[in-house]
Amino acid sequence: MYTQRFTLDYSYPVWFTRRSLAPDNDILVRAMSRLEPGKRHRVLCVLDGGLHQAQPGVVASIEAYAVAHAEVMDLVTAPVVVPGGEAVKNSESATRQVLELLHAHRVDRHSYLLMIGGGAVLDMAGLAATLCHRGVRAIRMPTTTLAQNDAGIGVKNGINAYGAKNFLGTFAPPFAVINDFDFLESLSPRDRRAGIAEAIKVALIRDGEFFDWLCEHSHALAAFEPSVTAQMVERGATLHLRHIAEAGDPFEQGSARPLDYGHWAAHKLERMTEHALRHGEAVAIGLALDTRYGVEVGLLDEASQQRVQRLLTELELPTWDVALDQHEADGKPAVFGGLRDFQEHLGGPLTVTMLDRVGHGVDVHEIDEAAMQRALVYLKSQPRCD
Repeated sequence: MYTQRFTLDYSYPVWFTRRSLAPDNDILVRAMSRLEPGKRHRVLCVLDGGLHQAQPGVVASIEAYAVAHAEVMDLVTAPVVVPGGEAVKNSESATRQVLELLHAHRVDRHSYLLMIGGGAVLDMAGLAATLCHRGVRAIRMPTTTLAQNDAGIGVKNGINAYGAKNFLGTFAPPFAVINDFDFLESLSPRDRRAGIAEAIKVALIRDGEFFDWLCEHSHALAAFEPSVTAQMVERGATLHLRHIAEAGDPFEQGSARPLDYGHWAAHKLERMTEHALRHGEAVAIGLALDTRYGVEVGLLDEASQQRVQRLLTELELPTWDVALDQHEADGKPAVFGGLRDFQEHLGGPLTVTMLDRVGHGVDVHEIDEAAMQRALVYLKSQPRCD
């Protein structure tokens, strides 16, 4: 027997900036030129319809930027606007549209798919980029709080299929990521707020000091103060990136998904509510549920759980949804199906991240359903933002 073994060195820059599409900001063209300076690159741009609606001038800005940097950037056609939000991931039509455009405009492996939008659009377009020629260069410009500190900076791409979240997808690092804080200004208060849940999540599993900072700045974050929001995004993104690089399983070959703390319930709740809940809102509920479960089984102290509950409430993030009252024919809460889905997505033994203290996650392989039901009863009884 011969065993083939090789390693690959992945690296990609993540910039934090403002006015990324202003002609005098050269970060985008620097990203395109970092491997082949002096070359003119073909670029297809996919744009989130939500951003286009909020900032109608963004198409003109992209086109003007390409003209100003024509020596580096050949925009092969006008930016292509696709629907924003989870709906863009619920069928293959948008992915096929992007693939058809990549083919029609002869985008090759040394060309670029520039994707500007929220996490769902980046997931969908990123999948198209990895399928075209087995991988064209993808540059992400996340435009939401959630995408800038989590979904837009990692190595996952995918769409939903067969009733399962991200059933079709790939692991493929982007070529570069550009986080422009100015994009956040056009978000609705609800969407700005929802994305903070992912920063709370990564603080809870990786960095207790960051969680303390979030608590200390909760009122500024709730008021969307720009400088504090930018600090939150950058610190959350850095922690996510550090975990991907250092935890030893960037492509999730094992059975654990520590970066998905609180997500087994969140993914199920998104489907149960037909995505009436934003992803970040569902994550907030998942965090509230799993921290209380930790108390119920003696893994986490109640004072820490109360701090998490208080922070979520101060940020006006939900900790309960009426969907949690749904039950299956056997009497079990319907949300418990999320545990089965979570296990099936990776295979292997059930592995769910829980907290034993703020800033430190641990893997558990069994869930005490009676304790989880007590956690649900507790959450329903708590004051909350509706």
